Amino acid sequence: MLKTVLYAGRVGNVLGIETSCDETAAAVVDESFHVLSSVVESSIDQHRAFGGVVPELAGRAHVTTIASVIRRALDEAGLDPRAPDLEGIAVTSGPGLVGSLLVGLSTAKALALVWDVPFAGVNHLEGHLFAPLLESNGLEWPLMTLLVSGGHSLIVLQRAPGEHEVLGETIDDAAGEAYDKVARWLGLGYPGGPEIDRLANEGSPGALKLPVSMIGEDFDFSFSGLKTAVVRATERHPDVAIPDVAASFQFALCEQLLRKLRQALERYDVNGVSLAGGVAANSALRVGVTQLAREFGVASHLPTMAMCTDNAAMIAAAGLYRLRASGPSELNLSARPNWQLADVT
Repeated sequence: MLKTVLYAGRVGNVLGIETSCDETAAAVVDESFHVLSSVVESSIDQHRAFGGVVPELAGRAHVTTIASVIRRALDEAGLDPRAPDLEGIAVTSGPGLVGSLLVGLSTAKALALVWDVPFAGVNHLEGHLFAPLLESNGLEWPLMTLLVSGGHSLIVLQRAPGEHEVLGETIDDAAGEAYDKVARWLGLGYPGGPEIDRLANEGSPGALKLPVSMIGEDFDFSFSGLKTAVVRATERHPDVAIPDVAASFQFALCEQLLRKLRQALERYDVNGVSLAGGVAANSALRVGVTQLAREFGVASHLPTMAMCTDNAAMIAAAGLYRLRASGPSELNLSARPNWQLADVT
């Protein structure tokens, strides 16, 4: 039944729009989940001095750049910006910064009216779950997905596209948030993940003994205690080199993520394991997921760097499914800044 919905033979392209945080993105994906174009403009340079994303600055950046980003995406896909051949428009309607979400949502509604095409509001996290469809040939379901980003950390069982069950999630800080907070403590700037990852490759993971939380049999995470442990340990041992601190922190964080993923793979039979979200770019996590997939004899699906970060191609892919499986959204659809993946039906 699902394949009938997804591959019903209808020919069309979907324009995706993503403005949930600091990236303004637009992309066109065709009915076979081929990416025809993908354009991303980031405002991250405006936020570095503040050590994190400033919502007002992010919203203003979306307003300034969204028209040109959409035009570029249509041009690169070979579509006429005045009357593009589209089956529909997909736009992130949550979760995210409410001001940023409203820019993309308002733009999508206006274009849907002008071009007389349906539009679908998409959950940003579900978008990440569709990334493997854009990059992997011969994908076999079900998949176990570790979705880790600045605001979210989840283990998701994907039985098929659009059919997912959240098995576990963070009860406090997300993994990416912990990276940023530890990086700020160490004076490494924002965003913290890439710099800690780079330094960790130069350090010793055994330099500091840091706790691995949530060692029970459920699939939930907790990282706020790890951040505090790093602060206390460096106060007690100020002579420990920053690369060693980075390596010790990264080891403890990835150990928790991979331990929970292992428990999920032991409990559920799947054909593959996938990694998604911004922290999916982390080198240690990519190695660990690859090793687990090999150990359990399943395929591993690691996103390219472009697909780790927020982009509109994954939103277009999720929107294509939602348009065909659930139909279009109403024009009175509101932004949902706290929309949980578990609430997507």
